[in-house]
Amino acid sequence: MKKIITIGLLSLFCLPTFAQEEENSDTTRINLKNKEIIIIELGDDTLSCKPKKYKSEAHWAGVDFGVSMLMNSSFQTDFPNDPHWENDAAKSTVWNLNIAEYKFQVAKHYFGITTGLGFNFTSVAFKNNYVLVDSPDSLYAYMDTVNNFTKNKLKAAYLTVPLLLEFNTNADADKSFYLAAGVVGGLRLTSKTKRKGEINGNKFTNKDKGTYSLNPFKLDAAVRLGYGDFGVFANYSLLPLFDTGKTSEVYPLTFGLSLNF
Repeated sequence: MKKIITIGLLSLFCLPTFAQEEENSDTTRINLKNKEIIIIELGDDTLSCKPKKYKSEAHWAGVDFGVSMLMNSSFQTDFPNDPHWENDAAKSTVWNLNIAEYKFQVAKHYFGITTGLGFNFTSVAFKNNYVLVDSPDSLYAYMDTVNNFTKNKLKAAYLTVPLLLEFNTNADADKSFYLAAGVVGGLRLTSKTKRKGEINGNKFTNKDKGTYSLNPFKLDAAVRLGYGDFGVFANYSLLPLFDTGKTSEVYPLTFGLSLNF
């Protein structure tokens, strides 16, 4: 019995040497021989669980690829006075490289105004061996009866800026359906004609730079829709492709696929 009491007293006197309590703000540490007990007090901020916030992204930056049809002022593809504008739509390609975008959010992630910056590369393919002539008074074409062209195109590049009203179904762009509509303005940077062919068994390539009476500005009515990174687009020119009075009024209609970055 004395031994038990003696051991108990020794344990009481020795316990402070084996156990220490340290308090530091919201953390308490208790050391017991070779063991340590850590007590952490959780504050109100730690217990609160806030949902992840997404910033609704625009659907402009990326790459578009499509084809172009030349229309007259009556939204038809025939040009009785200038048959060379009845282009080969399947070979008349359009590339849009949209390099920057910004979206002004109006109603959370559901609605916003999108703008940005991009480049448009347009290639109009002629059906026959036409050669364009740009005179001071008119833009016309004649048929080359000597050379056989395997490629005959009018090419132009533009700097583009969109102004689109965009609707989204989800704040997460990867899980969102989107619809954007508005206008895309453009400034012509370069233009040229390119012809490839063969004469007497010899292949040739002709590239002739010039304005070809192309309107220095463009303004397209634009629609874009899709899901996540994939979509479709369609643009219709609100301004004539060429200077008024020098040839028939021509309005390109372009449409195709888009891949959003």
